[in-house]
Amino acid sequence: MRILLADKLEDETVDALTERGHEVVAEPSLSADDLPGRMAGYSVLVVRSTEVTAAAITAGDALELIIRAGAGTNTIDTQAAADAGVYVSNIPGRNAIAVAELTMALLLAIDRRIADNVADLRAGTWDKKTYSKADGLYGKTIAIVGLGDIGLAVAERAAAFGLLVRAVRKDGRSPSVLERIDAIGIELVDSLEDLVSGADIVTLHVPAAPETLGMVDAGFLARMRPGSVLLNTSRGDLVDEATLLKAMESKGLRAGLDVYPDEPGSGSADWSSKLAQHPNVVGTHHIGASTEQAQRAIAAGVVEIVDAFQRAEILHCVNLESERLGRCSLHVRHYDRVGVLAQVLDLLRRGGLNVEQMENRVFKGGNAAVATIDVGDDVPRELLTQIEAIPDVIHVSVVTPPEGS
Repeated sequence: MRILLADKLEDETVDALTERGHEVVAEPSLSADDLPGRMAGYSVLVVRSTEVTAAAITAGDALELIIRAGAGTNTIDTQAAADAGVYVSNIPGRNAIAVAELTMALLLAIDRRIADNVADLRAGTWDKKTYSKADGLYGKTIAIVGLGDIGLAVAERAAAFGLLVRAVRKDGRSPSVLERIDAIGIELVDSLEDLVSGADIVTLHVPAAPETLGMVDAGFLARMRPGSVLLNTSRGDLVDEATLLKAMESKGLRAGLDVYPDEPGSGSADWSSKLAQHPNVVGTHHIGASTEQAQRAIAAGVVEIVDAFQRAEILHCVNLESERLGRCSLHVRHYDRVGVLAQVLDLLRRGGLNVEQMENRVFKGGNAAVATIDVGDDVPRELLTQIEAIPDVIHVSVVTPPEGS
């Protein structure tokens, strides 16, 4: 396959993909505007922070897979990719420890005023009296907004510091996540409002999405206790900057920030920000995932996704329908012979039934298989009879999901 790397990845990634016989072109300086002109002929695009627009996807005449070398996919037009039949895969969890470590570092830096300590020492000032005043973390309550991989990693480290860890109760969590919640000792509450109002520290670990845009607004900040701490190592646009500035002035909120709503899109730039420069803020330069350990793990994840794609497996795809589609499902047991499914699909076409999703699995020995075909409407009895009459079809059944499922 031809693979375009539009961001800087580890050299080991290029070597591993090349050793597997892929043609790899690394152009880490490509911008969002440059990308459409470079997409022709590539099957796979790998990006880290470079924006992938609908124009780039349209220009990808051979494009089948976009890999985001990280967790968030907000810089990729995933709907445009879905409309074009292009998979978008991410690499969740590989940078969780790095981001969790920085989150705790920001919290400690706020509590012990480390940045101010360092600045005074470098300026030749010794002020033990001032900097001896710190609250300490032990026994305080930390509210974790978002219990994904990063949120759980933060929870584990916060609990080790003796913090009481709380999060919102949520349906649908996997058994493994529930086990981790129980092992850490996370206290679950019923609402975000209860979570925020009862915390000394609030840390954000939710993805960028329409429902999280500006979630830290006037109402959110009004519920935070005076003098409490807000940590954001997730996405800058989760926070309403102007409202946070007012809250820091009016109720002494403090903030540890790695991300900002208007941060530069390049690796280095001249940039002035009222939020980043506020005395109540301890800030870093969007470096949460930027440890060598995390980058090696993410690079290995890229290779894993490419390897799986060559086996016709799709790992961590974010733009496929998560639910089954169609009015009902046909289960067609058949002998594994050439042309059997072609005859089935031809009969469905003639009957005006659209195939929404389908899967064909072969049994051990290679003699028989079963095709599950989701179709958009009820299947007439006459059509079932025609399918059953195909010589190599063993049996056909129809499963209709219950109402509301």
